[in-house]
Amino acid sequence: MARCENLATKDEVRACRQQAEADQKDASQLCGEQHAARLQVCMDLGGGVYRPVIDPMKFTTQITNHFFPLTPGTMYTYESLSETVVVTVTSDTKVIAGVTCRLVRDVVTNKQLMQVTEDTLDFYAQDDVGNVWYFGEESKQLENGGIVGIEGSWETGRNDAQPGIVMEAAQTVGDEYRQEFAPPDAEDLAKVDSVTASETVPFGGSYTNLVETEEFSPVEPGVIEHKFYAKDVGNILTVSETGERLELTNVTP
Repeated sequence: MARCENLATKDEVRACRQQAEADQKDASQLCGEQHAARLQVCMDLGGGVYRPVIDPMKFTTQITNHFFPLTPGTMYTYESLSETVVVTVTSDTKVIAGVTCRLVRDVVTNKQLMQVTEDTLDFYAQDDVGNVWYFGEESKQLENGGIVGIEGSWETGRNDAQPGIVMEAAQTVGDEYRQEFAPPDAEDLAKVDSVTASETVPFGGSYTNLVETEEFSPVEPGVIEHKFYAKDVGNILTVSETGERLELTNVTP
């Protein structure tokens, strides 16, 4: 409404106010849906405070989980109809909440615009059991080479944000777990749907005995992705709620 008052003409002000009122109505509806989704998550996970005990001495940057290996220097390329995503495991590290984490860079290019639209650094570490933990991300949304947003960015310990598990050491169908916890912006969760899934992608052809996870967030009720992980490769496929496939096309050691 404040921005509306600063417009040049009465017609522009009127149209802006109408849009603001519509946005407020939509936001109120979304708030109710998010609240219901968060309550469902609490029921699924048993409620209680989410504050995992993190002992830095029990973590390493040597991430060897068979379904989420992160070897420095490895580059993964994914393609969908609309995007190219390049994921690079860097040799860089960062200490977060006392834990030394491996930095992984994700760069998203919009094929139609031929522009990089997102550039993200993810922070991972593996515990002594073999679970891969997610300690935060620095996410930049880009337009014409300039930063237009940092939506989704968070870091363990900042504003009481908590880490989560991105891949379990041992997967059991039905497992549900938090991948990140930094309300209200980062609340991703995953549920193991299968440990015997099969899929075919350009890199490597046909795979069997895949771990399939259903990934979702109370922040975006109803938005669900299915991810497929191959042993000793990692993520090979992401299928969005619309059915669009982001497929692994190349791995550069």
